[in-house]
Amino acid sequence: MNDLVVTEPQPPKRKRRGPRGRGLIPVGGEPALRERPDRDILSLPPPDAPAAPRLWRPGIFGVLDIGSTKMTCLIGRGEADGSLRVLGYGWRRSRGIRNGAVVDLREAEQAIRATVGQAEEAADKRLDEVTVNLSCGQPESRLFNVRMPIGGREVTAQDVARTIAEGQARAHTEGRSVIHTLPVGFSVDQTSGIVDPRGHLCEHLSGHLHVVDAATTALRTLDSVLARAELKLAGLVSSPLASGLAVLEEDERELGATVVEMGGGTTSIAVFGEGLLLHTAHLPVGGLHVTNDLARLLSTSRENAERLKTVYGSTEVAPMEELELLPLQMIGEHGDAMTRVSRARLVSAIRPRVEETLELVRDRLDGAGLGRAGRSRVVLTGGASLLDGIGPLATRILDRPVRFGRPMHVSGLPEVSSAAAGFSTAAGLLAWAAGADRAFRSVDMPETRSGGFLKHVIHFIRNHV
Repeated sequence: MNDLVVTEPQPPKRKRRGPRGRGLIPVGGEPALRERPDRDILSLPPPDAPAAPRLWRPGIFGVLDIGSTKMTCLIGRGEADGSLRVLGYGWRRSRGIRNGAVVDLREAEQAIRATVGQAEEAADKRLDEVTVNLSCGQPESRLFNVRMPIGGREVTAQDVARTIAEGQARAHTEGRSVIHTLPVGFSVDQTSGIVDPRGHLCEHLSGHLHVVDAATTALRTLDSVLARAELKLAGLVSSPLASGLAVLEEDERELGATVVEMGGGTTSIAVFGEGLLLHTAHLPVGGLHVTNDLARLLSTSRENAERLKTVYGSTEVAPMEELELLPLQMIGEHGDAMTRVSRARLVSAIRPRVEETLELVRDRLDGAGLGRAGRSRVVLTGGASLLDGIGPLATRILDRPVRFGRPMHVSGLPEVSSAAAGFSTAAGLLAWAAGADRAFRSVDMPETRSGGFLKHVIHFIRNHV
C-alpha cells in the first residue's frame, strides 16, 4: 500500500517587475529607512564622565610663523573652556625669506621686529621668547624601530627613555639636527600597539619612533636672526604638524587625515593616524610660484599678478566666462594706462602649476608606504588653498576625499572668515606652546619645554653659532 503524503500548496511565484532593485524605491520618494527596535540593539556602555576641557599651561605665550609671503606673530593664552584666545597679533609682509629659509639676515630681522612689535603693542605684552615654525633646513621625516633587552622584568621609565635616546642616536646624521622624536607606538615581546609600556613584563621592548630633522646650519641661521631681533627660540615645531593641530578635530587625527598646508613658498604635508603624526613632507612649491607664472605670462609685475590671482584667479572657467576681460597693467605702462586679459588666459596660467603641486603631493603620499593611513581624507589649508576651484581639482588628482580646513576653537585671529586658513600654522603654534604638545610626548615623560630633547637641540645650536 502506498503511503499518502499530504503537501501544502505552493504559493504562486511572483514575477520580478522592472530592473533588479527597483522595487525597493517607492515611487516619487526616497527609500524608507527601516530601523531596528531599541530592544534588539546592544549599545555601548555610557561614558563614565563627559570629556573634560583641555587643560592649558598657565601664562601667556608668543609664537612666530615665518613664511615666504607673510610673517605672523600671535600672543595668546588658553581658556578654561579648552579654546585659545589671541590677545594681540602682528601680520606683515615677509622679507628676507625664500622657500621658508632665511636668505637675507638684515631684511628678515627687520620684518621680525616689525611683526613682533605690532603684536606686542596690541597685547600690551613684551616677548622675550617665541615658538617658531620649522620650514627651513629641508626637513625630513623618517621612521625607526628600536629594540631593547629587558630580561623579563617590568619596563621602567628609564627603559623608555633609553629606547627614545637610541632612536635619536640612530637618526643622527652629520650636519643635521633632530627636532621631533615622536613615539608612534611600543611593543612588548609579541604584543604591539602599546601606548605606555611601563609596568609591562617582557623580554624585549620595541619602540616605533617618528623622527623629524633639519639642516643644522639653517637652524643656526634662524637662531641667529632671532637673536638679532632680541628674541630667544623657545621651541621649533614642524609647520604641517602645527597646521594639523589647528584644523583637525581629535576624531580626525584618530581615524586618519592628511593635512596639506599650501603656503607661499612651500607646500607641507602631515599624515595623522591614531592620534599620532605618522609622516611629514615639504615640497618647494607654493602660491608664489603661481604668481610668478602669471607675471611672466602676462608681462606684468608680481604685485599686479598677485592681485589678479587673489581677486579673479581660479582653476576652472565656465564657458560663458572665457571671454570676460579683466584689467591688467603691463610692465612699462605708465600712469593709469591699462590693458585687458581674458579670464581664460588667466586660468591657463594658473591651472598647470596648481596641477603640478597636487600631483607632487599625490606622489609623495603614494610613495610614503603608509598603507591605509596614506589614503585618508585630505584637509587643504594655507593661503594658497583659497584659490577658487581648487577643491574639485584636488579631489580628482589626489583621488581622496577633500575638505578645506581653517583654525578651530581659537578667537581673535586677524581673519575670521574662510581666509583664516592662511593662519593655520600660527594658530597651531599657539596651541603647541600652550600645551597641545603633551599629546605627542612619550608616556608622560618630563615636560619638553624645560629639559627635553628640543632644549638640547636649541643649546646645541647656540653653542655652535
